Amino acid sequence: MVLVKKRILVLGGGFAGVDCTRKLERYFQSNYDIEITLVSDDNFLLFTPMLPQVVAGTIAPRHIVMPLRALCKKARIYESVIRDIDPVQQHVTLEGTPEKIGVRIHYDYLVIALGSKTNFFGLKNVEKYSFTMKTLADAISLRNRLIDMLEQAENEKNSKIKKRLLTFVVVGGGFAGVETAGEINDFLHEAISYYHNIEIDDIRVTLIEAGTTILPGFNENLSKYAHNRLEKNGIKILLQNTVTSFDGKNVDVKKLSDSSSESTIDSHTLIWTAGVTPVEIIQNSVFKLKNGKIIVNEFLEIPNYPGIFAIGDCSQLDNESNNKFPPTAQLAEAHAKLTAYNIKQIIENKEKKKFEYRWKGQSAVIGKRYGIAEAMGMKITGFWAWLLWRNYYLTKMPNIEKRVRVWLDWNIDLFSRIDISRYGFKRDTSKEYRELDEVDDVW
Repeated sequence: MVLVKKRILVLGGGFAGVDCTRKLERYFQSNYDIEITLVSDDNFLLFTPMLPQVVAGTIAPRHIVMPLRALCKKARIYESVIRDIDPVQQHVTLEGTPEKIGVRIHYDYLVIALGSKTNFFGLKNVEKYSFTMKTLADAISLRNRLIDMLEQAENEKNSKIKKRLLTFVVVGGGFAGVETAGEINDFLHEAISYYHNIEIDDIRVTLIEAGTTILPGFNENLSKYAHNRLEKNGIKILLQNTVTSFDGKNVDVKKLSDSSSESTIDSHTLIWTAGVTPVEIIQNSVFKLKNGKIIVNEFLEIPNYPGIFAIGDCSQLDNESNNKFPPTAQLAEAHAKLTAYNIKQIIENKEKKKFEYRWKGQSAVIGKRYGIAEAMGMKITGFWAWLLWRNYYLTKMPNIEKRVRVWLDWNIDLFSRIDISRYGFKRDTSKEYRELDEVDDVW
């Protein structure tokens, strides 16, 4: 029996944070001595695996976002940016805005699930001019960019300029890069049916990967299948190459095996999916980091800070043998499940459980109606892998209404022509936050 009201604070509205909050709500559904608070810089959960399909227009943007208040009905929710985490005084300070003062939230148990941001590896010009695939705004902006390039190229008389307009470069051969390259390639090839002065051979999509293979986490044969399928669809793949610069017109590429071998790809559009790094609040924290991530023990607790957990992309287990799996939504879900359970155990004065990850398999879409998958010891390619990907991710969407809407989008797409309407959306929608000295205490 809980004698003193306990305050649980979850930071981050991504897969890990939302899953953890929902599981905590189930554990303490009828316990009014437990207060759960969720802080996120958006008021929705974004289903990121489907972002490439938003770019292609297969799925409507609003169908892959789910309101946090509909998903987490017991928790108190703050939509805000985090200014500071103080593990000694046990409070978190939120940014103020011109409309409201900052807020300080006290806690007894803290879950840090702040995810990651795009890693540009210090390439400032790439950061300035490239497109990314982390947010809904990113996907909509990229879609608008593809359509804008087609519109400009349709009436362009200069062949060199036209070639640059219709050349698209994707950097990063992981899930995001491969799936984005496949989707935009299919979209462009279908969209040119509306443009009389653009031929299929005018479209050039290049995928650049620094490693020796794309989708390196997959079985070698599956990675080769994906490579061959993408090339068959017209995508050029450059392995063991890196991008060194991009000025909005030219992509400078260097071959890793020969540092003197440099080339330039004329293109106005570079999509950067080459890696992630923790957000600034993590990098500037007092917690011990490794590879920019918070080190956690086998209970996903931060050493020397009992009751504080770090999960998802921003955490790394101190045991190297447990870090062999990529930071996916599946791993975030496993982190969330265990953390919620361990917090319950602590509150009830019971024994915590160690983290043991049971890999369930993985899949990737490599173009319309093609995919690769590893599940239950089987290696699957082609249509059935693509169908497995769809069914799996559809069931992982926590909102039933959005599942139905996505399913309808997919089926409508089977029988309709591609939509080349540009969304009325501007790329730069960053909200300026003003730090205010005045702070409200909560609890």
